Parts: sequence; C-alpha cells; structure tokens
Amino acid sequence: MDTFTLIHVLISLAGIAAGFVVLGGWLCARHLRGWTALFLFMTAATSITGFFFPFKEVTPGIVVGALSLVVLAIALFALVVKKAIGGWETAYVIAATVALFFNFFVLIAQSFQHTPALKALAPTQSEPPFAIAQLLVVTLFIILGIGAVRTMRAARLSKV
Repeated sequence: MDTFTLIHVLISLAGIAAGFVVLGGWLCARHLRGWTALFLFMTAATSITGFFFPFKEVTPGIVVGALSLVVLAIALFALVVKKAIGGWETAYVIAATVALFFNFFVLIAQSFQHTPALKALAPTQSEPPFAIAQLLVVTLFIILGIGAVRTMRAARLSKV
C-alpha cells in the first residue's frame, strides 16, 4: 500500500503542477495542448486511483474525487467534442479550473492530516488554521479562474 500511495501522490502532484502551467497559459491567452493533455490525464488518474484505497465509508476524499471526475467530463466534452469554441471555451476553462481546485483542496487537506506541524495546528481539520488555508485557496482559485476566463474571452473577441 505504501508504494501505491506514493504513486497516487506523485500522479496528483504532477496533475497539480501541469494544471498550474495550463492555468498560467490561459492567463496569457494561450492553450498549451501538451500540458493540457498531461493535466487532464493526471487529474483523472488521481481521482480514479483514489477509489482503489481501502475504505469502509464514503469519505470527503471520495466525494471530491467523484465531483472531480464530473467536472473533468464537462471539461473534456467542452474541449474535445465542442472544440472549446465560443462559450464552450469558457465552460472548459471553468470546469478545468474547478478540477485543479479539487485536486489542490485535497492536497491541503492531506497536508494538514500528514504533516506534523500542520496537524498540530488543526488536528481535526475543523480548527481556524485549516479553514483559513482553504478559504485562501478557494479565493485564489476564484481570482485566477475569473482572470483566465476574462483573458481567454478577450483574446477570442479580439480575433473576431
């Protein structure tokens, strides 16, 4: 199980890193196809491999993994089927940003659970330090997501 956990974590970190590269591309009005493929694949793999851990009940991680797969399906539909044209580009950017957020949200939760210094600050993850960290992360993703949508929309409209 230790090896599987390590592989799962490495896949997750690769997905997060690739996701930030893709998000950075959007903020510069660029679609980075190779990075996008890596991001979407690794993010889906993170959620899928998460379901292979033994569990006795539905956990927040399972719920977030399921939600992530739903938004990834929306992102893939918008990107592959609808070619991210017009409003579908906006749908794609929003869905992919939400998927990146979900992956990062779990990273923060796992960090608080497995890092001794963070666990001491929020042993049950219901303490203010955990809530503040998650609030800062969701705020950052909202700001970055809005910026990405606006930049991509402006670039699309300037081509018309």
